[in-house]
Amino acid sequence: MDSAERPVRHGRVEALDLLRLLAAVSVVIYHYTYRGTAADGFTNLSLPALNPVTRYAYMGVELFFVISGFVIAYSAEGRTAREFVIARASRIYPGFLVCMTITFAVTLAIGAPRFETSVTQWIANLVILSPALKQPFMDGVYWSIVYELIFYAWIFVLIVLGLFARRLTIVVAAWLAISAINELLIGSGLLRHLFITDDSGFFCAGLMMYVLYSRRSDRFTWPLLGIATLVAAGQSIINAGWIRGHFAEEFSSPVIGAVSVGIIALVGVSLLPRRLPIPARLIVALGGLTYPLYLLHQQAGFIIFNRLEGHAPPVIVIAGTLMAMLLISFLVWRFAERPGQRVMRSFLSSVMVWPLVRPSLRKVRRSAASITENKSLAAVQPPMAIFGPVTLPRAARL
Repeated sequence: MDSAERPVRHGRVEALDLLRLLAAVSVVIYHYTYRGTAADGFTNLSLPALNPVTRYAYMGVELFFVISGFVIAYSAEGRTAREFVIARASRIYPGFLVCMTITFAVTLAIGAPRFETSVTQWIANLVILSPALKQPFMDGVYWSIVYELIFYAWIFVLIVLGLFARRLTIVVAAWLAISAINELLIGSGLLRHLFITDDSGFFCAGLMMYVLYSRRSDRFTWPLLGIATLVAAGQSIINAGWIRGHFAEEFSSPVIGAVSVGIIALVGVSLLPRRLPIPARLIVALGGLTYPLYLLHQQAGFIIFNRLEGHAPPVIVIAGTLMAMLLISFLVWRFAERPGQRVMRSFLSSVMVWPLVRPSLRKVRRSAASITENKSLAAVQPPMAIFGPVTLPRAARL
């Protein structure tokens, strides 16, 4: 895209930083008050009185997916494929590396007997997709990071093919159709892994809100947002089947459906105010600690629970661990993740010159443009990328 064609960038959407923190804290509460004792024997500490409510807090992950659908499209606006890769890699990897290494160190030092690790597992987790190397994730929450990375990869493909700004609505419609057909009729694990058909509705809802926010909507945008919301609710209800089986407890389908619709609506409402009556630096800090908090809290938290069990009431241990995780996450963001992002961005900018790929990408763009502009070929559609392959089954979710 030529510089003249690039859209004007909008300011920071401050409310989304607070929503990201809400999503992360929601998942922490789910793990600390319910998940740890519900199955798999991670810990003996929980807060059973809160279980009827906090068992649904796992849907903070789906809130992350809606936010990602919007934010990743928003961040891709006006960027080349190279710029997008550099921005996403420098955003994700430094924090992941630091937090994964902290979890490794805590597990190695005091995790036994319930949690164990090895240098081999740490090395495999350096590439994030550790199951591909036949090693488990250092922490079970990493499954959702894989979904995020696959989503990034296919946004990259859309940018490369020149379809991000021109065919996003068609891509979303196709993705939703494939997802609904697979989840309702086919049930193919391959399709589920290839097209993330168990969570695509949330990503698509975020993408459609991006289209509305960028003022490029057409007559299909609102209907597609509605369809994405219905698909997301249906996917969550279907996913609850695995949850019921794994935990041997009831999860209400109406509640899950209502929460799905509610979190999509919440993201939409958060896009209305341009500024919040909160200091901007505080909002940035709260949003910044979200990613380390999400990566660090579960396994390291359970290990702390197991060490402190019997030394204080469960509510004190859980609340104290949450406060400690918030503080550590802020320190990681401030003194490790942010400097690491700057170093990685500088490094990638110097080495990613696309020496072999650039000519072929130009040809692809010219081809797609000529098809679009040639009226005699108006019925021919350019290649359409669909968001793609994931290597994780539902059962990997923690």
